[in-house]
Amino acid sequence: MMGTIKAGFVGLGAMGWPMAGHLARVGLLHAVWTRTPAKVVDGARTFGVDAVDSLEALARGCNVIALCVPADADVLAAVDTIVAHAAPGTIVVDHSTVSSVTAREAASRLRAAGGDFLDAPVSGGVEGAINGRLSVMVGGGAATLERARPVLEAYAAKLSHMGGVGAGQDTKAVNQVLVAGIAQAVCEGLALGEALGLDADTLLPTLGAGAAGNWFLDKRGATMLRDEFKVGFKLALLHKDLKIVNGLARSAGTDRSIIDKALADYAVLMAQGHGDDDISSLIRLKRKPTA
Repeated sequence: MMGTIKAGFVGLGAMGWPMAGHLARVGLLHAVWTRTPAKVVDGARTFGVDAVDSLEALARGCNVIALCVPADADVLAAVDTIVAHAAPGTIVVDHSTVSSVTAREAASRLRAAGGDFLDAPVSGGVEGAINGRLSVMVGGGAATLERARPVLEAYAAKLSHMGGVGAGQDTKAVNQVLVAGIAQAVCEGLALGEALGLDADTLLPTLGAGAAGNWFLDKRGATMLRDEFKVGFKLALLHKDLKIVNGLARSAGTDRSIIDKALADYAVLMAQGHGDDDISSLIRLKRKPTA
């Protein structure tokens, strides 16, 4: 078993910041790092840990390092830095959404240097991160998961071991298909309700109490009808995720209708300058065009 956990958290965005905060709350956080120096200083002050001036310094001082970064290349670059500076036995837990191919490559690089790797993407939105109620889907060795479990449990409502390295990312791919499809249905339905003049304050709880109820409707229904699109997961990030999912589905030979539709719609919104909007901004395309 690993001795005292000294956890590092890399990536202090909308999800990473509260996740790091939960590690601090349970006394496991040792250091934080992100590419913006001022945010590193702010995070260290907020969480009561030492400020580090580089990922290299974080890697030297931590034995479980969580990543929450945007892209596959960021994960591999971080892993290469950690491999060069961390002690043998260090575990990297990647909460980013990347391809399972990238997860297996990252694991290979770490294991060659005496470390280990878990791909552990999350679902539950910014609210889930803030409330410590994320669903964490893990790929990797069972023994490695047990060593890192206290870190994951700091912000997990549900922690599932899905299989070997890559299985976590494959699970997240399935999750993102459902997210994209539900967003299509909810945005289209609420645009119709809006066009028919239905009262949102009555409509939303009515829908939520029946078979149409779901997380997206509950968390984003009211805000999208108020044209508030800065509340959660950026649509450009879902577009990035769905490009990964599209490749997996193509290889698996399954239908890609929802994936293709969502990719096309979010590409339109990105071209219109809405890439930083929440995915509920999709309702813009579902509404009746104005003359």
